[in-house]
This record gives sequence, C-alpha cells and structure tokens, in this order.
Amino acid sequence: MSSSKQFTLFTTDGAPPNGWKVMIVLEELGLSYEHNPEYTKFNPNGRIPALIDHHANDFAIWESDAILSYLVEKYDTERKISFDRFEVKIIQLQWLFFQASGQGGTIRVFGVLEDVLSKRTWLVGDKCSVADMSFTTYGFNFEAEFPAVAKWHASMTSRESVKKVFSIRKATTA
Repeated sequence: MSSSKQFTLFTTDGAPPNGWKVMIVLEELGLSYEHNPEYTKFNPNGRIPALIDHHANDFAIWESDAILSYLVEKYDTERKISFDRFEVKIIQLQWLFFQASGQGGTIRVFGVLEDVLSKRTWLVGDKCSVADMSFTTYGFNFEAEFPAVAKWHASMTSRESVKKVFSIRKATTA
C-alpha cells in the first residue's frame, strides 16, 4: 500500500472522537496524512481509528491512544507534545488510559479533571501534551460545574491544529 502521504488514517466521518484526536496530533506534529473514511480492515476489533505509517513499511496501528503513543514516541523528537523523562512519560500514559477508559462524558471524569486543572494548566508537566489532546474532541458545555476544565478546553480548542481538524470534521459530517 503506497501513498504520497506518510500516513493513511482510517476513520469514519460520523465516528466518535477517537479518529479526530489522532488527526489533531498528526496536524500538531506537522506529519502528512490522507484521511480515509473506509471501514478499516486493519483492526482485528473492527473499530476505528487505524493508522498506516507508510514510512515504516506500512506499519498498521489501531486504538486511538496507542496511535497517539506511537506518533509521539516515533515522531515527536523535539518533545513538543510529549516528554523525555520516564516517570513523566508514565504519568502521561496514566492520563491517556484514564481518558480511553472513562471519558464518555461522565460527571466523575470531569470532576477529576476539574480538580487537577484547578491547580495547574496542563495534565502533565508545564506544556500541552498528547494527554491533553486526547480529551479535546468531546464537545461539552461544562463551564458552570467545571470552570477550570472549561478554561483548559477553550485553550485546547484555540490551537491551530484543533481548529483545522474541527473544520475538516464539520465539512465531512455536514
């Protein structure tokens, strides 16, 4: 499977946010990709997203947070949205696992985020990381009960990569 782009992202246009958050990280890292909305044959679980890295012998990765981990470990060499230190990487993984297992919009998850984000700007370290980005694609209005989460979410959605992907998302789901 050869492509002029480095990656092919398999997701569906009306899908849950998992495919969109992978697209945000690809944009953030300036990596070239083509969006392929076909049903994926690369995930044995038959779900989206799946990503093909054409610069790594068409290596296929599935499950959105595994894709995010792959992208930052392999391509975020400047550590723009990830971290070098082992212990901090594990904290980042904690947040990725927490997001994957619990975010479906529950009040409990937002309560945890509210508590953490009322004391600091980002989930891990002193910069926006892939852990923060994994939460950006869920559109909730939670300013009243979770003001720190609302402030953080506004900061995330003002990033150029997020704006670009949301624009693509809006155009393809209209």
